[in-house]
Amino acid sequence: MNAGKWIKFIKDNINFYRDGFFELPYLSNSPQVIVQSIINSPSVKHVVEEQAVYRNNPFSKGVMRYREIEEGFWIIATSITFKKNVMLKAIYDEDFPSDYYTLTFSVFESEVKLQNTFADKTPFSSKYWGFKRPGTEVGAYFYKGSVCEFYLYGFSKEWAERNFSFGTLPEENQIKKFLNSDKGFITYQDIVPNAAELSKEILISLEKNNHDLLSKAILKTQTFQLISTFFKNAYIDQRIGNYTPTETPEYRKIAKAEKLLLDTITKPFLGVEYIAQKVGMSPTKLKLTFKSVHGVSMGQYHKEKKLLLSMQMIQNTDMQIKNIALAIGYKSSSKFTANFKNRFGKMPSEIRF
Repeated sequence: MNAGKWIKFIKDNINFYRDGFFELPYLSNSPQVIVQSIINSPSVKHVVEEQAVYRNNPFSKGVMRYREIEEGFWIIATSITFKKNVMLKAIYDEDFPSDYYTLTFSVFESEVKLQNTFADKTPFSSKYWGFKRPGTEVGAYFYKGSVCEFYLYGFSKEWAERNFSFGTLPEENQIKKFLNSDKGFITYQDIVPNAAELSKEILISLEKNNHDLLSKAILKTQTFQLISTFFKNAYIDQRIGNYTPTETPEYRKIAKAEKLLLDTITKPFLGVEYIAQKVGMSPTKLKLTFKSVHGVSMGQYHKEKKLLLSMQMIQNTDMQIKNIALAIGYKSSSKFTANFKNRFGKMPSEIRF
């Protein structure tokens, strides 16, 4: 799609509003096409020497930095604040080949309302990994006020096979089932330890914008180390059930379900039937689709986020551990301690030195 055609497409579709979200399309055939489609969008400033695109429009404000690490392997790092409820929708231009996988690490900053405490809210950082096959149209949902960082790694099929030997995986492996499908998208939670810290180092390297051989080698090492750890852990992931592609309309409902879970993270689990009614899906379809997307049930997802919140509060606040247990919705400190140790392998008191 040439620049003029893309700008006209954006103008015709940028204000498309559905079910509480503005749908904003971006071309996703390859990293090169992603970058060019953003550059050609309204209200952006492309600084070529920085390999950076600054944008400030009615929907979002932020900066996107991009690099071709080596042939067939790119990184696109975006820091962005959303001004409206937005769905970013990956679309494809049939005039260009779609032969790139995309692996995305995302960090979302939000506030969570606490229970049984004078502190009304506390910051909470959620982290996600998403792996997308070429040609998959999918929407990502963001609520007004969300502060996010995205690290998108794009790599060709040839580069992926050369570096990760996908073809040698056993047929029953979930990643192999995903790769054998025609299209699709699969997500993981905190599957890479210290991913946020490692990603910050990568962002710093991009911001320094050094192009000498040593700086390029460091950036290549940083990016390859991170995605290699992702695939190592994803290969052994024990999620149950076959991978199945999910259509974009279903992602909208799953995003709503996820928002309900995050908004009530410190409260008891709402229940599948209640959530299904709120998002407009049958309980059976919601259970299957949510688990296909996130790899865990909604109840497990809710419990995991609750424990991750407790970890962040132990690390970042001086609140007594027994009060943290109450604040995140545990009536029993002993039950909280048992669940925490089962999840993290340590007692809460061992985390705080």
